[in-house]
Amino acid sequence: MLLYQLPDRRIEIRQVVLDFNGTIAMDGQLIPGVEERLLQLASHVPLYILTADTFGSAAEACSHLPVKLTKIDPRAGGPDKERIVRALGAEYTAAVGNGVNDIEMLACAALGLLVLGSEGASPRALLQADAVFVHINDALDFLLKPKRLVATLRP
Repeated sequence: MLLYQLPDRRIEIRQVVLDFNGTIAMDGQLIPGVEERLLQLASHVPLYILTADTFGSAAEACSHLPVKLTKIDPRAGGPDKERIVRALGAEYTAAVGNGVNDIEMLACAALGLLVLGSEGASPRALLQADAVFVHINDALDFLLKPKRLVATLRP
């Protein structure tokens, strides 16, 4: 579990849900530095990676990581991702994404993190996020280092 104490509230994260392509991977390959951070994060909470698997490489890229990989319908990705986050317990979930199909999961999660990255990000998804990052490694470090979260989200 990850616990963040803010002056006005407490955020308890029991799982982290991550989009694959454009968020933790670029062109179907994990972005450098992501693997190490996911291993650190997995020692605290279960990790779920959601993907339409555009490049057909997600299973291989994640095979050595302690994650649950779930393929979503490329035509109904947004509703699929939201359904999964709600089933896990949205009030205890941190969601990380960048695209239009991440809007619903970012909006319903206890903590929504948007990654701009090389692929860019949907402005509509950005409006649903609690925090925005230029690089995925910064977003993962944000979860791993509680004082960063407190500094950004305190009122």
